Amino acid sequence: MHFPKHWQLARRGGVCAWGWSDVSAEEARADGERRVERIVAWLKNNRQGELGAYGYPDRPMREEVLRTFHHADGSVSGAVSRNSYGCLVLNTTRAMFVDVDERRPTLIAALKRLFGSGAFEPTLLTKLQRWIAAHPDWGWRAYRTRAGIRLLATHRPFTTDDSLCHAAFHEFGADWLYRKLCVNQKCFRARLTPKPWRCGLDRPPHSWPWRDAAAESAFATWNQRYLNAAGQYATCRLLGQFGNSVLHPELAALVAFHDDATRVPSGLPLA
Repeated sequence: MHFPKHWQLARRGGVCAWGWSDVSAEEARADGERRVERIVAWLKNNRQGELGAYGYPDRPMREEVLRTFHHADGSVSGAVSRNSYGCLVLNTTRAMFVDVDERRPTLIAALKRLFGSGAFEPTLLTKLQRWIAAHPDWGWRAYRTRAGIRLLATHRPFTTDDSLCHAAFHEFGADWLYRKLCVNQKCFRARLTPKPWRCGLDRPPHSWPWRDAAAESAFATWNQRYLNAAGQYATCRLLGQFGNSVLHPELAALVAFHDDATRVPSGLPLA
């Protein structure tokens, strides 16, 4: 996973771009200026040719890291970051999360659901049972989220370039943007706290890195309101452990942290 330590916003006229660096703010500023130059040249060329990778999830994640987890050898196994709309996110190098969103139903799908067939959750859990039948050594924890189902492989660690990882993404219909993010960032991601608009709040007034002390203070005020509101909700509800019930020791601490941070056992409404 890659969370650059330094970010600088470069501007030229109405064009701006973030630059980043793990070394220094000066290097980040130079990187931002190079990116602005490329955008200006692209605009002058009537948007002809390839602009390059400027959008999420192709660039590193501009998120403040609040906590890190480590393997026994000292390498990073996970990190908690805060995304652009204020939610905490668990990023893992080897704990494979598969998020599957429930699509908005078509008229036919809605009619099937009305008459007791084609429901999202039973359909996905049936796929999960079929997967386990074909891969009897596998273990999964399945969670209900507000907008879908989150799966977590528990029997062994995976990396994002593992062919079985991509087979699982395909089989369960993981969101394409999430798949791309996992490959490019070399990590899996799982949101830990509710989305603010589901708690009755707007997005935060500013995002990290703070442009000045006033922006940081305004965010801190918003964040306290968000934490108070988020305390009334859970992010996940456990549907069950499927297949192999033995939890791989490398994953145990992250699984426990995830379940605690998402308030799995709370019984609160999902957000």
